Amino acid sequence: MVLSGLFYFCSKSITMKQDAIIKELTLLFVEHFNTQPQTIEAFPHTASGRRYFRMKAKDISVIGAYGKDVSENRAFIYFSKMFKEQGINVPEIYTSKKDIFYIQEDLGNESLMDRNRKLDRKNGFPESLKELYQKAIRQLIRMQVHASKHLDYSRAYPKSSFDRQSMEWDLNYFKYYFLNVSGIAYDEYRLEKDFSTLVDFLQSANTNHFMFRDFQSRNIMIVNEEPYFIDYQGGRQGAVFYDLASLLFQSKANIPHGIRAELIQFHKQELSYATNVDKLNYDDYFYSYTIIRIIQVLGAYGKRGLIEKMPYFIQSIPLALDNIRWWLDHVKLSIDIPYLREILGQLTELQQFQPFDINKGKESPLTVSIYSFSYKEGIPKDNSGNGGGFVFDCRNIHNPGRYEPYKTQTGRDKPVQDFLLTQTEMPGFLENAYSLVDRAVENYIERGFANLQVSFGCTGGQHRSVFSADSLSHHLQEKYGVKTLVKHVVQERKNWINEPY
Repeated sequence: MVLSGLFYFCSKSITMKQDAIIKELTLLFVEHFNTQPQTIEAFPHTASGRRYFRMKAKDISVIGAYGKDVSENRAFIYFSKMFKEQGINVPEIYTSKKDIFYIQEDLGNESLMDRNRKLDRKNGFPESLKELYQKAIRQLIRMQVHASKHLDYSRAYPKSSFDRQSMEWDLNYFKYYFLNVSGIAYDEYRLEKDFSTLVDFLQSANTNHFMFRDFQSRNIMIVNEEPYFIDYQGGRQGAVFYDLASLLFQSKANIPHGIRAELIQFHKQELSYATNVDKLNYDDYFYSYTIIRIIQVLGAYGKRGLIEKMPYFIQSIPLALDNIRWWLDHVKLSIDIPYLREILGQLTELQQFQPFDINKGKESPLTVSIYSFSYKEGIPKDNSGNGGGFVFDCRNIHNPGRYEPYKTQTGRDKPVQDFLLTQTEMPGFLENAYSLVDRAVENYIERGFANLQVSFGCTGGQHRSVFSADSLSHHLQEKYGVKTLVKHVVQERKNWINEPY
């Protein structure tokens, strides 16, 4: 499809609304850069509903953004401008329209979380990774303390400060979306009493600084080995401790406790250079803000995972409970919140939230054979003698092979992967496949079975089935530690060389 000279690859899943977004962003791009974008690449959908697109033309690469919440966009655009003026590493906002569409600097694809996952941590936490965290903390303090003095917090979204009401929202978010769903019986009066005690103490901290609100490694991009911050549209006035807790107790970052302690001391020392620090009460405040952050995150996991059944969030619950388990074992506060501690302790013991013992999977005889194939050639034979296993038909998913740029690529090429993740029903398809296969894998491990076969078929055995097979292999290794044997029937026979068709 050609849209005003722009090559844009559409699929059945694209709505008229998205076409309208692309049209508006294209007009904004042309108006600012005086040239047409040659390609637009959609980013995966976010939980917030904001949409992002990488727009390119010759030596220009920018991020086009759309957000239906005008107030939220205004806060982000305002904060970006102010932080940029103060020398904080944030994306430059090039232009905007009606505070709904805007174009910002492209900071690349690598986040601190990506770097964390890529580095070999078999021999400990790499010094280079710790240095990146230290750089991020230094930059955070500049944002929290120095830049804060120049901000008009009446322009923050959705509130000007992380006040008592905001804290109570977070605690109730946890209560209604996680605690109630967990099935634990509790005395609401006693719990609310401890909530009130906690909030009273949190409010006694210095709250005259900028609070990023969602300061986690996914929101820290790495550009030339320097950290750049994104997604601070929910920032407001608050205490400095919440953001550090967000970073260091992020569930999937898996920061070792010793490194975490070093980074806490680093933050305390660097903060003392920037402002007066109550070193006597620092730990008390930090670990109090830590528990409200972990509680808020559990509320999000409950809503997105337990209620909306999104596997990614369900998988994060055991990691968050590990953080609570550590907090209960190691943190003693000056305030008394015994009932909250009791309830949190009960949550950590619930069998339904215990992670699968990955060592059991590694030590089991089970091998999961995963195939990609073409239905033109037929379903792969099960050589184990068990008569086959799961066969998933990917042909109902929109085919990137219909479009010229993808014809010689496969499901292992990033443009194809991005297309499948953002322009098709693939994410939901894989979630359903994982759910079915996971049950079988857990059962087979427990029963000592040695073989399970899973096959993904599509028309040509090149795009959808290849991506699905690789994705399942990664998922099973990460979650269960089982051995997987991946065979791409068509692609291996062709030595991964594809001709346009």
